[in-house]
Amino acid sequence: MTLAEHLAELRRRFLVISVAVLVFGILGFMFYPHILKILQNPYCSAVPGHCKFLVTNPLDGLTLRVKIAFFSGFIVSSPVILWQAWRFITPGLKARERRYIIPFVASSLVFFLTGMLLAYFSFAHAIQFLKSIGGSSLITEYNPNQYLTLFLLMMFIFGLTFLFPVVLVALELVNIVTPKQLLRGWRYAVIAITVASAVFTPSGDPLSMAALGVPLIVFYFLAIGVGKLLHK
Repeated sequence: MTLAEHLAELRRRFLVISVAVLVFGILGFMFYPHILKILQNPYCSAVPGHCKFLVTNPLDGLTLRVKIAFFSGFIVSSPVILWQAWRFITPGLKARERRYIIPFVASSLVFFLTGMLLAYFSFAHAIQFLKSIGGSSLITEYNPNQYLTLFLLMMFIFGLTFLFPVVLVALELVNIVTPKQLLRGWRYAVIAITVASAVFTPSGDPLSMAALGVPLIVFYFLAIGVGKLLHK
C-alpha cells in the first residue's frame, strides 16, 4: 500500500470507530440515570447513607451527562475499536502473524475490561482511604464531575495497563524481545511495575496500587510462558 492508501485506510477505520462511539454514546445519554447509579455505587459503599453529589454549577448536570455518554460509547464500542485497530495493521503482518489477530483482539478486550472491573470494585476502598486520610473534621460531599473524572481515569488506566501482557506477547511474536530476555530481566521489571503502579494510580491509596501492580507482575511471567509456548 502507498502512503495515500494507508491514510485513506486510516481515515476509513477512524470513521467506523467514530460512528460506533457516537451511536453507543447516544444510548449512554439516554440511559444516563442508570449508568450514573452504577458509577455511584462505590461512593455509596464507602459512605453509606450519605452519598449524594453536590452540584455548585448550573452546567454540572449537562457536563456530567455528556461525560457519561462519551464514556459509555467508548466502553461499549471497545470491541469495534480494537478490531479496527488490528485490521489496520494486518496488511503489514506476515501470514503466520495474521493467524493471531482474532485471539489478540479477544484477549485485548478481555484484559481491558478486566482491568476496568478491578478498578471499579477497588474504587470504594480508594474512596474510604481518601476520606479517612483527610480526618474526621471533613464533610464528604463530592462534586459529581470531579468524582467521575477520578473514577473514569482510574478505570481507564487499569484497563490500559492490563493490556501489558498482550503487548509483551506481541513483541515476542515479532522477535523484538525473547522470553529468555524477559526472564533474565524480571527483577528490573518487578521494580519498574511497582514504581509505575505507584505513579499512575490516580487515587494514590496502597490497596489500589497493589490491585494494579500485583496482577501486572503475574501477567509479566504469564507472557513469558505464553511466548515460550508460541515459539515451540
